[in-house]
Amino acid sequence: MTDWMTILETQLSTDPPILSVEDAEEIYLQAPLSELMYAASERRKMQVPGNIVTYMIDRNINYTNICTINCNFCSFYRSPGHDEGYTQTLDQISTRIHELEELGGSRILMQGGVNPSLPFEWYTGLLSELSTRHPSIALDCFSPIEIEGIAEVSGLSTIEVLSRLRESGMHGLPGGGAEMLVDSVRNGISPKKGSSENWIRVMGEAQSLGLTTSATNVFGFGENVRDRVEHMNKIRILQERSLSKDYPGFTSFISWPVMLENNAFGKLGSRRGATNLGAGSVEYLRHVSVSRLFMNNINHIQSSWPTMGLKVAQIALTAGADDIGSTMMEENVVSASGTTKTMASIAELEESILNCGFTPARRDSDYNILENLGEGEPHLEVR
Repeated sequence: MTDWMTILETQLSTDPPILSVEDAEEIYLQAPLSELMYAASERRKMQVPGNIVTYMIDRNINYTNICTINCNFCSFYRSPGHDEGYTQTLDQISTRIHELEELGGSRILMQGGVNPSLPFEWYTGLLSELSTRHPSIALDCFSPIEIEGIAEVSGLSTIEVLSRLRESGMHGLPGGGAEMLVDSVRNGISPKKGSSENWIRVMGEAQSLGLTTSATNVFGFGENVRDRVEHMNKIRILQERSLSKDYPGFTSFISWPVMLENNAFGKLGSRRGATNLGAGSVEYLRHVSVSRLFMNNINHIQSSWPTMGLKVAQIALTAGADDIGSTMMEENVVSASGTTKTMASIAELEESILNCGFTPARRDSDYNILENLGEGEPHLEVR
């Protein structure tokens, strides 16, 4: 196996080779963090030229918390019939979007649980009405496991479901529910969620239809570094396949550590005295750095402030990330597991970017630049 120093030297060349799984594992485990971050930062300059760091004004809408998948790391879901279960109405969702429009937002990320009581017509009717009421807002909705749940209820194939939802106004399929695309890990944390191949298949179908997609990665379940790199590799392979067919592919890669508070996974790990669960700031920064070097065919790497905090997210901008995420406005899934800050103001994101020496630029979910703020002060007061 090549040593970490040689690997990083080749990655810093003007035409770096595609990083192998073995070499990625080597630098993840052995390279000093400062060297790893430097190489990732230099690669970011090659893939995303310029000094811009992007962000988005959007809102998370968790339309239902009723779910039958019962992931043991999820604190958000409620089983059917639970007193705390809910499903938002069209008007409730529309009101939330109107509040986003008042802030100049461009996208909602609407996801929930796998709720078997909702017929297919509920989803198509919702999207059709929302796209009529809010034509300027991109509707990035659901996740692969939700698409599978809708397919089961409707009797349609997943690609038929996606096609009908797209016709009803859906703009994109976010890459939620990927967690770890290694089945030995996946089966231990969410056995009802299905195989990694199911997630890959549904995301590939979405890309074939021209839907905007992103790739995600939750780590810290006790898996090893090879598992983490294998996850990245499966995403990279799908990206290569989709781009070769002129499909849009993934816009970005977003990773964060699992939250351990308020869920069965964290409580069980605590009782067993597990010390290899979750991930701290240093491990997170290593993960971001390796993802930038490994994902040669995904241009945008996003830092995760909701789970790591704005300070660590800022450091990640010097470790290969070129995007600081979004305002979110509302978030219920991660916050249910103990994260306290689930909304960032526009000014907070802009100031965080400026303080790192970058230029803030507001984008949409397709990474089109909507406003380049230049080198000035944040243009809105902290809300």
